[in-house]
Amino acid sequence: MTKQKTSQGGSLKKFIIALVVLAVIGLGGTLIFYYLRYFDANVTGKEEYLYIHTGEDFNDVYKTIRDKGIVKDTITFAWAARNMKYTNHVKPGKYRLHEGMSNRKFIRMLQLGEQEQVDLSFHVFRTKQQFVGFVSKKLEADSLTLLRYLDSAEFVKQFGLDTDNAFVMVMPDSYKLYWNIAPDKFFKRMYAHYENFWTPERKQQAAAINLTVPQVSILASIVDAEALYDDEMPTIAGLYLNRLRKGMKLESDPSVIFAMNDFTIHRVLNKYLLVNSPYNTYMHTGLPPGPVMLPSVNAVKAVLNYQKNDYLYMVAKEDFSNRHNFAATEAEHKINAAKFHKALDEHNIKK
Repeated sequence: MTKQKTSQGGSLKKFIIALVVLAVIGLGGTLIFYYLRYFDANVTGKEEYLYIHTGEDFNDVYKTIRDKGIVKDTITFAWAARNMKYTNHVKPGKYRLHEGMSNRKFIRMLQLGEQEQVDLSFHVFRTKQQFVGFVSKKLEADSLTLLRYLDSAEFVKQFGLDTDNAFVMVMPDSYKLYWNIAPDKFFKRMYAHYENFWTPERKQQAAAINLTVPQVSILASIVDAEALYDDEMPTIAGLYLNRLRKGMKLESDPSVIFAMNDFTIHRVLNKYLLVNSPYNTYMHTGLPPGPVMLPSVNAVKAVLNYQKNDYLYMVAKEDFSNRHNFAATEAEHKINAAKFHKALDEHNIKK
């Protein structure tokens, strides 16, 4: 009887040990299962960024990840995404990918919307169409949508601008923006930077030369288009302000080129001066209704801090240095212009 009890006790002990071993093995297997699905490296190095567009759902994200080979194992990614409840919390954005990221780290980044900001730096653009084309390559918004906002009288009215001069609120600089920033917020960001530049002191400077804030930028755009070298900008600004005060036409070649919408023109011919456009300053007195290019900050400052001079005329130097000969009288200007036109003829520049 004692032997039978001992034998039964030994069997029970072995059974318990076996259960414990199986439990440990099962637990270990479960831990490995979860580790591989959550913590094992899964993101490949095939793509630098994952772009999730506004309005996309998890199926769209999953398709992009699968089609672009962003993860090695899409099944474990989808499993982890469902278990982490990401499938119903998709956030648009531009997400930087790091080779070897685990599903957990990758999904957590997407879940929290931890996207990388875009560095948007720009300088000179001739037209707002060129500008929105550039921006659309950096941000999610397409160029037509961006242009519609600039051309919307209702939208730009909130900034005290109109569709002719709204472009002046875009100031060349470096900006950090989220890739999926909405178009209206993008322009509000541009305007905030513009407003920050226009301090009370600068507004007083504008008033002192009888120009509104937008008009300063419009004149600056002409100055910028004329001057290749920044050190000439205050001189040119002074010249144009002299003409404005005297009620003379500005007669600016860049304004005619803008009116022609042909920026390949190197020689403004008499026939070009007949183009019927409010931007043709040979035909119309005063400033054009909007900028002829996106003016630089230096050009705006040059207008506000213009050089006080007696110049009324300017023409490019005959040495093609991209500098100018300035004149206070028409007679002197004709001599300078003749030298430049002779140089154009000698180099066979007809257009």
